[in-house]
Amino acid sequence: MKRLLRTLNGEAVWPPPVWLMRQAGRYLPEYRAVRAGVKDFVALCTTPELAAEVTLQPIRRYGFDAAILFSDILILPWALGHGLEFKEGEGPVLPRLRDEAGVAALDPARVAERVAPVMETVRLVRAGLLSEGFADTALIGFAGAPFTVACYMVEGGGSKDFAAVRGMAYAQPALFQRLMDVLTEATIEYLSAQVAAGAEVLMLFDSWAGVLSPSLFRTHCVAPATRIVAALRQRHPGVPIIGFPRLAGMMAREYATTGVNGIGVDTGSDIASVAALVPPHIAVQGNLDPLALVAGGAAMANETRPILDAMRGRPFIFNLGHGIVPQTPPDHVAALLELVRAG
Repeated sequence: MKRLLRTLNGEAVWPPPVWLMRQAGRYLPEYRAVRAGVKDFVALCTTPELAAEVTLQPIRRYGFDAAILFSDILILPWALGHGLEFKEGEGPVLPRLRDEAGVAALDPARVAERVAPVMETVRLVRAGLLSEGFADTALIGFAGAPFTVACYMVEGGGSKDFAAVRGMAYAQPALFQRLMDVLTEATIEYLSAQVAAGAEVLMLFDSWAGVLSPSLFRTHCVAPATRIVAALRQRHPGVPIIGFPRLAGMMAREYATTGVNGIGVDTGSDIASVAALVPPHIAVQGNLDPLALVAGGAAMANETRPILDAMRGRPFIFNLGHGIVPQTPPDHVAALLELVRAG
C-alpha cells in the first residue's frame, strides 16, 4: 500500500510521507512556462492537458509521496454559476452574494458539466503517474470547505477579517444556512466525482475556519464536514479524507469528530499540542512555516527537526502549515525532502 494511504489508515510510517500544499505552482520555472501560455487562471484549471502537466511537474522533480490535483477551491462556486475572475495583484474577484436572490441563482444542475474538464485532469494525472513510473505516489483530490468558499462568495474576494460573512452568519442565519447547504451538497458531488475519476485521497480545505467563534465553528465547519465525510464514506468507504481547519488548532478535538482520517495543522499552531487533542489513529499533517522553507539552511532545519521529533511514533504526514510561496527556491524544497526522509 502507498505510504500516504498507510498513514491515513492509522499506521505510524517512518520516515513520514511528505507532500507540500501548492507544490505545483509559481515557485517552479516549468510551471511559469506553462502559465505564460494561458489566458487566465480559470482556463489553466479547466484545460485538462495543462492542469495534468502542472500537477505532475513537482512529482517528476521531487518524487513527493502524493500529487494533488491542480485546481482551485473557487472552481466549485464558478461551476454553480457564480462569477469568478483572478486579477493580477488582487487575487480572486467574485460578485458579492448578500441576499436570497444570490443563493437562489446558484445552480447545482450545471456543476457536473462545468467540472468535467477537472475530472479529465484527474484521469490524466492518475494515468500519468503510472506511465511515468510513480505508481507509489497517491493522488489527492480536493475541494474548499463550504464555509471557506462562502467567505469568498459573500465578501466578493479575500478579506483580512471576513466581517461580512461572519455578520451574515449572525444576522441572517437562515439565509446563510441555505448557502451552506447548497455548498455542502455540491461539495459532496464534486469530491465523489473526483474519486470516480481516480482520486485516492480527498482533502477539504477550510482555510478561514479560524475566524469563527467556537459556536459558529461547530455550526459551519464541524457540521458540514461531518455531512460531507459521512456521505463520501458511504459512497467510497476506502477513500481517506484529510481536513484542514486552518487557524483553528485548539478546536481539533471537535473537528476530529467529523470522521476525517487526517487533520492538517497550520503554521501558527503547536503541532504536538494539536496532536494531543485528537485520537491516536488520526493522522496529523503539517506544519512547517513556508517562510522557513524560503530561508532554507539552518533556519529550515531548526524548524523541521522539532516537528519530526514531536510526531515520531504516530501517524504523521509532513507538510507545510500553508502553501508554498512563489519566492521559494526550488533547491530548498529538495533540501527539505532530504532532511525529512532522513527522519
